[in-house]
Amino acid sequence: MVSENMYEKLAELVVKKGVNVQKDQPVVIQAFVHDAAFVRMLAVRAYEAGARYVSVEWRDTELSKMAYRYETPEVLSEVPQWKYDKTKYQHDGGACYISIHSEKPGAMADVDGEKLRIANMAYYTKMADLLDYTTNNEGQWCVIGLPSVEWAKVVFPALSDEEAFEKLGDAIFAVTRVTEDNDPIAEWDRHDREMIEHADKLNAYRFEKLHFTSGLGTDLTVELVKGHIWVGGGCVTPKGVYFDPNMPTEECFCMPAKTGTNGVVYASMPLNYNGKLIDGFWLRFENGRVVDFDAKKGKDALAQLLSFDEGSSYLGEVALVPYDSPISQSGILFFNTLYDENAACHLALGRPYPENIEGGVRMSKEELAAHGANDSMQHEDFMFGTADMAIDGIRADGSVVPVFRDGNYVF
Repeated sequence: MVSENMYEKLAELVVKKGVNVQKDQPVVIQAFVHDAAFVRMLAVRAYEAGARYVSVEWRDTELSKMAYRYETPEVLSEVPQWKYDKTKYQHDGGACYISIHSEKPGAMADVDGEKLRIANMAYYTKMADLLDYTTNNEGQWCVIGLPSVEWAKVVFPALSDEEAFEKLGDAIFAVTRVTEDNDPIAEWDRHDREMIEHADKLNAYRFEKLHFTSGLGTDLTVELVKGHIWVGGGCVTPKGVYFDPNMPTEECFCMPAKTGTNGVVYASMPLNYNGKLIDGFWLRFENGRVVDFDAKKGKDALAQLLSFDEGSSYLGEVALVPYDSPISQSGILFFNTLYDENAACHLALGRPYPENIEGGVRMSKEELAAHGANDSMQHEDFMFGTADMAIDGIRADGSVVPVFRDGNYVF
């Protein structure tokens, strides 16, 4: 059972290691109303770390569903200027962002998909020039999860509300490396060093392509951009502040060349996209673009994802995650990408991370595109790693280096 002391330790971990709050830095927390007690813990520690101010942006699933049910498409497509101005004010002040996930997977299943698409397109279009703040790591950001009864009952439907909540809480804290008697910051320091070592080995090989195969039917070749950089562990802002954007994290990730992916990939886990679950799906790529797809569940949502904008049918990320990662070994399907993506190798449709190319964070969109990067207003991860996954790295001279066998690194 998760104790109050463990919540306190998680709050300290997020503030000191996750976003690594600096003196006089604004802190913005995005959270659901049912997580108010933990938000207060975060706020206290942020102020103690020297935060200039702490601002909380509250969310509530039921209120959001009401808006989609009752508001017209015209109203949903209106993004007021004050929302843009508020976010720009936070960015200009050098804010760091903490985002808490605790919502029910599939909570928006009964919401009109077209209204969701309209609202999301309007928001991303309005905020387009502000997206680089976190994508380029201009300020620190960290995404974490907290247990909720609604989420727990999706993961453990056969258990009572209390039992499911406790079991999900135990799992979340275990994979986030927080226990009753450990020092989670020291644990994360060690973990980051291990992740960086894996990234360094991948960078040393300078692979031109990766070839993925699995028993599900995946047979996919992903070309990497020239001058690519594998990243594992935390990230660094232009001011030299180290932070951990995802807690947990088990991935080393890189940037695919926009037009260099070919073959078919079969998802190994469901995808929760805009509150709708997509399951049993596959994608076929030709010259980087998805040209065919299907899904046993949520095909309409998958179609909306792929047609969101021109870049959403191309890849922006390829990430390697060993099958023996703690999240995979837990045997739990969290129905939440923050966790499930760290149980299996994954790909992301849409926007890439400029840090994955030499000098990328200083490049314009045009310069990134010239180096082979995709561009999109969204970034959606989906999992395709399996226990039998094999990955070969192909170098410029045609030589082949085994990277994964039976789902794990071989070097």
